[in-house]
Amino acid sequence: MTARTLYYAPGACSLAVHIVLEEIGAPFETVRLDLARGDQRAPEFLSVNERGRVPALYEDGWVLTEVSAILRHLARAHPEAGLVPAAPRPAALADEWLGWLATAHQVAYAQVRRPERYAADEAAFDAIRTKGADTFGDLCTMTEVRLSNGGWAVEGAYSIVDPYLLVFWLWARGPAIGFPMDAMFPAWTAHARAMAARPAVRTVLAREGLTPPV
Repeated sequence: MTARTLYYAPGACSLAVHIVLEEIGAPFETVRLDLARGDQRAPEFLSVNERGRVPALYEDGWVLTEVSAILRHLARAHPEAGLVPAAPRPAALADEWLGWLATAHQVAYAQVRRPERYAADEAAFDAIRTKGADTFGDLCTMTEVRLSNGGWAVEGAYSIVDPYLLVFWLWARGPAIGFPMDAMFPAWTAHARAMAARPAVRTVLAREGLTPPV
């Protein structure tokens, strides 16, 4: 392993970390996991992250998990990249965004994709999926309102929040949810297109085999 290695799965929430690493420009390597094949349950990965989930970031014998924690760590470790606001209130807004995305959007989407995490009875799965989709739709509407003034998520400055927002835009567009994003959420779609115009984002989307926002 090099000094920094990202364990990721294409299109998973690890995409946000992957983009930030590329934005920073410091050397890193990647280990790609195929979740459908069950790579996350392989002993080799469980020795890195016993929870069996991505992302996991290895640094010099130390492992950090959870998207929001890794994003904050990378921003602090590389202040020269300017990926977190310096002023207290904008920094607090960035933390608010990260917390909201991790505890609301990601949970609702998991109810759609992974209902078995929320009930042992398969008879309950359809109800969990339906409720998760409804909640995710409400959250997307709230996100649209918050982005309605245009620009980046926090005070007009690109930050660690913006790659995380792109993850949920892509998920909302994907087959599990299938929202027509341009029609339903034009402000968020403009944000996603601005993301796709960044060289680091284009590089990572191509590396992960993902179709960029158009």
